[in-house]
Amino acid sequence: MTTTQPRKRDEHSGHEGRSFECSSVREWRLAPLPWAPDALEPHIGRRTVELHYGKHHRGYLDKLRAAIEGKPEAEQDLEQLVRTSQGHVFNMAAQVWNHDFYWRSLAPDGGRRPQGELLARIERDFGSFETCRERLAEAASGHFGSGYAWLAAGRDGRLRVLTTHDAENPLGGGLSPLLTIDVWEHAYYLDVQNDRGRYVAGVLDHLLDWDFAAQNLGRAGSVAE
Repeated sequence: MTTTQPRKRDEHSGHEGRSFECSSVREWRLAPLPWAPDALEPHIGRRTVELHYGKHHRGYLDKLRAAIEGKPEAEQDLEQLVRTSQGHVFNMAAQVWNHDFYWRSLAPDGGRRPQGELLARIERDFGSFETCRERLAEAASGHFGSGYAWLAAGRDGRLRVLTTHDAENPLGGGLSPLLTIDVWEHAYYLDVQNDRGRYVAGVLDHLLDWDFAAQNLGRAGSVAE
């Protein structure tokens, strides 16, 4: 199986794909964004990023830490906590994980056609990249209420598009997420009000980071051909 080369260290964030500087919840500190707050303009504005990251994302982490302070869960890593927790703790942990994954699904120079093994898998499972893009657009634009649209790989190696409500993500179904589009209103309302389709089109055409998806596919392990 062909895998992509690791992404170079981002000059703005100073980290290579790590969500947090420490592994256990009690030591977590939210890492910087992988790009400057205005880097996604005009498709996602600076003010949207600052509020989304600085208020919503950080708020989920603060609430999570408060909920599990002094408990055994505070020693777990984030993904483990997402997979094993329920209720309020799950919602906060999953939203921290989801947001971090969403930021890394975007890039100022994104939207370019995927290459290599990822493109081959997309063409195998969707027929064409254009069909995959169309299904992502339909899923993200048509999802009722808050949640996320995902491109994910199953245990059988097949790629699929799915949506999840609220804080849910594909980890709970044993899938390996490759990319996500956040469709909670705070992800786009300041920029386009209730025109979610316009936001989704901007993400797909200009921001979605297919190199990040290729890295995640490589990490997903051996798959059935």
